Amino acid sequence: MLMLNPYCGIDRDTRGVVRLTICNAGTLNILGSAVINGVREGLQALATERQLRVLVIAGQSEKSMIGGADIKELAKLDQASAEKFITGLRDLCEAVRAFPSPVIARMPGWCLGGGLEVAAACDFRIAAHGAKFGMPEVRVGIPSVIHAALLPRLIGWGRARWLVMTAENIDAATALAWGLIDVVAPEGGLDAAVEQTVASLLACGPEALRTQKALLRQWEELPLTESVNLSIGVFGQSYLTDEPKRLMQGFIDRKR
Repeated sequence: MLMLNPYCGIDRDTRGVVRLTICNAGTLNILGSAVINGVREGLQALATERQLRVLVIAGQSEKSMIGGADIKELAKLDQASAEKFITGLRDLCEAVRAFPSPVIARMPGWCLGGGLEVAAACDFRIAAHGAKFGMPEVRVGIPSVIHAALLPRLIGWGRARWLVMTAENIDAATALAWGLIDVVAPEGGLDAAVEQTVASLLACGPEALRTQKALLRQWEELPLTESVNLSIGVFGQSYLTDEPKRLMQGFIDRKR
């Protein structure tokens, strides 16, 4: 593993797949300010690599991808330092959400609070069968904020309200039924499940996938008619690459 900084290690393969591992953050991969900044810096460096086709985010420990924010640090904050801390976490989540290539969250064990916000900013969430999810902030006197705002879009208002207001945890089967995660892996099969999704993404045109991800981000923000009309020009621009001709011809040739 190549360490980009003390908190961010990467492994590459020849296909353009990079696994980013959150390091030196304790057994539950807890997000303190130093970890948040290190992982964000790693993401921003990787985002410039055009040959990177899929990013997988993982924790160093199998107990969690990210257990949550560092409650020992949170307990010492005042209004100004609290806003500085949460701005840093927002910037990390945005670095994930704005990453140009598809991002997969590899989710063993616990995923709580700020960890679930980072996961919600990923494109795909693949969980171990024993994974647990929750938004416990109100139990320790703070609201769930920043990218918790993605939860109603993912799972609907009622379920999002239940998560952030009861602070109760849910299991992987419930999270799958709610649409909070995309895949529950069988026991011992988390990496195989991640690889299956990686393979699906690698079968697609890399430029088309980057374009599709950018469109999805715009669709989240824009009114429907604007989203529809905006995408006409984006469709045309896809023909400025060689992907449509090359991949469509390959499809035609296979059909013969």
